Amino acid sequence: MDKEQADNETIPQTLPTLLKRNAERFGDRRVALREKEYGIWQPITWRQYLQNVQDLSLGLISLGLKPGDTLGIIGDNRPEWIYAELAAQAACAIPFGIFQDSILTEITYIIGHSDARMIVAEDQEQVDKILEIKEKLPNLKKIIFTDPKGLWGYDDPLLIDFGEVKRMGQTLHKEKPDLFEKNLSSAGKDDLAIVCYTSGTTGNPKGTLLTHHNILSMVGALNEVDPKHPDDQFLSFIPLPWIVEQTMSVFSALYSGYTVSFPEEPETAMADLYEIAPSLMVASPRMWEGISRQVMVKHLDASFFKSIIYDFCLPIGYRWADFKFEKKNPPLFWKILYYLAYVAMFRALRDRIGFSRVRSAMTGGAALGPDVFRFFHALGVNLKQIYGQTEVAGYSTIHRDNDIIFDSVGIPVPAAEIRIFDPDKEGVGEVISKGPGLFKGYLKDEETSRNTIIDGWLHSGDAGYFTPGGHLVIIDRVKDLMQLKSGARFSPMFIENKLKFCPYIIEAVVLGHDRDYVTAMICIDYKHAGKWAEEHRISYTTYSDLTGKPEVYDLIEKEVARVNRSLPEKARVNKFLLLYKELDPDDEELTRTKKIRRSFINQKYVKEIEGLYGNADTLPIEARIRYQDGKTAVLRCELVIRTMKPEEAYRDALTKKRFFGMIRKRRN
Repeated sequence: MDKEQADNETIPQTLPTLLKRNAERFGDRRVALREKEYGIWQPITWRQYLQNVQDLSLGLISLGLKPGDTLGIIGDNRPEWIYAELAAQAACAIPFGIFQDSILTEITYIIGHSDARMIVAEDQEQVDKILEIKEKLPNLKKIIFTDPKGLWGYDDPLLIDFGEVKRMGQTLHKEKPDLFEKNLSSAGKDDLAIVCYTSGTTGNPKGTLLTHHNILSMVGALNEVDPKHPDDQFLSFIPLPWIVEQTMSVFSALYSGYTVSFPEEPETAMADLYEIAPSLMVASPRMWEGISRQVMVKHLDASFFKSIIYDFCLPIGYRWADFKFEKKNPPLFWKILYYLAYVAMFRALRDRIGFSRVRSAMTGGAALGPDVFRFFHALGVNLKQIYGQTEVAGYSTIHRDNDIIFDSVGIPVPAAEIRIFDPDKEGVGEVISKGPGLFKGYLKDEETSRNTIIDGWLHSGDAGYFTPGGHLVIIDRVKDLMQLKSGARFSPMFIENKLKFCPYIIEAVVLGHDRDYVTAMICIDYKHAGKWAEEHRISYTTYSDLTGKPEVYDLIEKEVARVNRSLPEKARVNKFLLLYKELDPDDEELTRTKKIRRSFINQKYVKEIEGLYGNADTLPIEARIRYQDGKTAVLRCELVIRTMKPEEAYRDALTKKRFFGMIRKRRN
C-alpha cells in the first residue's frame, strides 16, 4: 500500500500533530495550501506549511505567549490565518476568530470577553479597528499584522510585523531546537483547541470551548460517511470564524490531507471557484440561494435559443432529481432524456458556475429551501444538507449518497446520538444530542452552560422530528415557531426559504404569531431587481426609490402568489411590504452568518409590523439610515402595503398570460 494511501489507524491527538504527520507523509510532494496573488496561484507544500507554523509558534512564545493564553485572529481567509491558529495551539495557547466585517462594539466585546493577549490582524483596516479600541483592552500586549501595506508610518509599540515574529521564532529555534517538538508532545487530546464564538442570534456571541478530541472525533465520524481524500480540492471563501469553514479548511483538511485554496480577494471568490473547479464545496444557504438566483436571472437575459433550451432541460432535471429523492431507478427513456439535457445545458452550466468537478457539495448553518435544493440536484450537483452546532464541533447529521430527502438534514453521523425531547402527538419536539464532540461549556458563562447541557444532552433549541427512515427534519427554532389566533401553526423559516427562491428577493421576514393572518417584510435583490427595472425602462435612483415602484410591487406580488400556491391555506402570506433597505449585520438585524435576529427586528420595525396588520394601504416612515462609511441620514418615504388578491385572480391572470403568450408565439 502506498504511503499516501495508508489508513488512519493511529490518528494524532491534536491538530498540530496532525499537521506534523502530513508533513512527514507528503513532504514537498503535495500541495497543502494555495493562495492567489497577483493573478497567480502560489503553492505551499505540507513541509512549508509545518515550517511556517513552527516559526510563528516559537515567535509567539518569544513575544510572551504562554500556555492557556488566548490569541485572536481577524481578517479574510488567508494561509496566515491558519498558521496563526495552529501556531497558537502548538504553543499550548487557545486561538479564536473574529469576523472580518465586525463593527467596533462586536470586536471590543469578543476581545475583552476572551482576555486576548495578542491579535493577528490582516491589514491596515483591521489594525485601525484594534488601535481605536486599545484603551478598552488592558490585557492586549501585541497586534501582529500580516499585510504591511499602509502601516509603514505607524509607530505604536503594540504593532509588530508577522514576518518579524517568524524571524524571532527562527532565532529561538536555533537556541532551543527541541522546544517546538516538546510543545507538540505536551499537548493532549483533552486540551482546549479553540474558542469558537457563536453567531449571536439572541444576543452577544458565546465563546464555545472545544477540545482537540471534540474536533477530531466529529471530523472522523463525518469522514466515515462522506469520505475525503488527499487528491481533493477545496476553495476556502466562507469566513473562517464560522465552525463550518473551520471544519473544512482546517480540521478536515488536516485529517484527510487535501488541498485548500484561498481566493485573491473575497470579491473574486466566484471567479476563483471557476478556475479551481474544486471537488469539495461548502457554502451557506444564502450563497446557494444567490447562485441559483444568478442562474435564473441570466436565463431571463438569455437569447431566444438558449432560453428555449433552458425551459426544456430544467423540467427534465427536476424529474431526474425527483427520481433520486424517491429512490427510484429512472426508466431508460428518462435516462436518455437526462443525458441529452446534461449534454445540451447542465454540463456547460455546471462548468460556468465552477461545479464541473464537484463530488461532494454541502450546505449548513440554516435550512436551505427545498426549491433551491431541487434546483441543484436537477443540474446534477450532489448537494447534501448538514446539521449541527458549534457546541458539537460542527456536524451531527448529513445526507448519505443515494439517500437524500430534500426537506431533511440527513441521518446522524456515527459518533452522534440524537433524540427528540418532549415530542408532541405528531413527534415534533426539541432536538437534543450528545457524543464525543460535545463541547466543554461556554467561556465565562456557567449558567448558560448548565441550561444548555442537561444530563449530558445538548439542548439545541431547534424544533424537529424523525422520519420513519431515520432522517432528521428541522422545522425551525423552537422559539420562532408561530401560531395564528385560529390555532394554526406554521414555520416562518419554511415560508421565507420559499420566498427567497426568487431571483428578485434576497431576504424575507415572515410574521403572524398571535395574529389573524400571515404577513411578510421583503427585501429585494437590488442588483437583479434593478436590472429588471432597467430592462423594462423603469427609472429609479436608490434602493428605497426602487422598492416604492408599483411595477416592482407587481413583480414581487407574482412571486408571493407563486409561493402561496405551495402552502396550506392558513399559512399563506396575506399582506406584504418591501422594506426601504436591506437587512444588515452592521445594523444588528442579521448575525454575521446571515441569520435573522427576529427579536431585534420585532423591536426595530414595530411601526412597519403594525402597519401590516392595520387597514391602511400606505405607511409614512421616517428612519435613520447608516451608510458603510459610518455617516447617517434620515430617510422619509411612504411604504406601500400590498394585500394579496384571492387565489382565483392569480390563476385567471396566469391562464390569460399563457393564452396570449401562445398567440404571440404563433404570430411570430
